[in-house]
Amino acid sequence: MLSMTTALEQRAASRVAPIGLLFLVTASVGWGLNWPVMKFVFSEWPPLSARGWAGMIGAAALALYALATGVSLKVPADQWPRLIISAILNVALWVAVMSYALLWLPASEAVVIAYTMPVWTALLAWPLLGERLTLLRVTALVMAFAGLASLFGAGGMSANMAKLPGVLLALTGSVGFAVGTIFLKRYPIQLPGATSATWQIAIGSVPIALAGTLLEHPHIAALSSAGWFALGYMILVGHCIAYVTWFGAVERGRAPAGLGRGDRHYAGAGDRCRRLGDCAA
Repeated sequence: MLSMTTALEQRAASRVAPIGLLFLVTASVGWGLNWPVMKFVFSEWPPLSARGWAGMIGAAALALYALATGVSLKVPADQWPRLIISAILNVALWVAVMSYALLWLPASEAVVIAYTMPVWTALLAWPLLGERLTLLRVTALVMAFAGLASLFGAGGMSANMAKLPGVLLALTGSVGFAVGTIFLKRYPIQLPGATSATWQIAIGSVPIALAGTLLEHPHIAALSSAGWFALGYMILVGHCIAYVTWFGAVERGRAPAGLGRGDRHYAGAGDRCRRLGDCAA
């Protein structure tokens, strides 16, 4: 019986892994293209307002999608702390610091620094999740740090000092997102993907939108037709599609890839919730 159970788990893992990879690629492409889009939007609208309101509209759209497809938005009491902590790390902190990082950095440089998150995730997963630093991972980490050093040293000292605030902000967001990923692997949110993403984006975007409205005083008339189109991309892809697929990838994989020690019990928890309906009870 034990061998049969193990075989079933291995077959289930083999089915899940390609889906998790597809989710990861979708999130990466969606967020990657979102950087130049955001840079353009920020030329017409202030950063906190643009990101905060895009997030709130995106959360509302996800909520309507969930209700239309019969997915409950009800959250059990024991899941709220996980939702709030993840929303702070993966949404609020990320949105705030990365929005301002783009004011000092070109989109091409900001995205390179921002996506050092796998580096920090791999380093943090070693002591916190018990994932071993293999030779391949160590080689990848060395290459990543070498690339960052090359990026920082390419423009000369004066240019780098002018960009330093943006670099520090981008690194803060990247490390914060890595901590959020580790947190989700250690304490997975046992909710359907649409429900989890809706609440996290909403919780993380509300303070950003309020701060933007109070501090930046945005004007709707300042947005051109191209600005509205770009803002629509931020809402639909940057928040709705990318976050849902990212949380789906984290649920199905190790940090950053595969299943870590102690995480196998939680693999596919969201799918089991959807089948059994116990997460919406």
